[in-house]
Amino acid sequence: MMRDDIVALLPDLRAFARFMCREREAADDLVQNTILQALDKQVQFQPGTNLKGWLFTIMRNRFYSDLRAQRRRPSSIEETDAAPLVAVENAEANIALKELSTAIWKLSPQSREALILIGAGGFSYEEAAKLCDCSIGTLKARVSRARKLLSEQLG
Repeated sequence: MMRDDIVALLPDLRAFARFMCREREAADDLVQNTILQALDKQVQFQPGTNLKGWLFTIMRNRFYSDLRAQRRRPSSIEETDAAPLVAVENAEANIALKELSTAIWKLSPQSREALILIGAGGFSYEEAAKLCDCSIGTLKARVSRARKLLSEQLG
């Protein structure tokens, strides 16, 4: 039964992973690793509690652990790593989305995470505060600052 519930949450997990990782392949890897870890640790999940919150917590912790490990490894840049150009049906919408994405990535990681959890993840402030391991007031302040900065940047 838990597997069916996890499958139902895949779109939410993918969306959150994309905002955290920026790259589709890295986000897909993060989702896959999150699900594998969740299935491996499913005995730790308490039925009747928030599965989405539990999965997002696993994903968030995994992301930051991977990020710390990645910082310790040297990286190289290759020409083949560049993303190919794609034709777009609505160029104005694409430009607006690109501007929004750029503005979101200018936010601090904490503000970006809080905004995504509340705005796109559908979490309540209480749930998001638990996921971020901070108080509700701190989370509300992060979301407020993030919205204000986005508004200023996007005019």
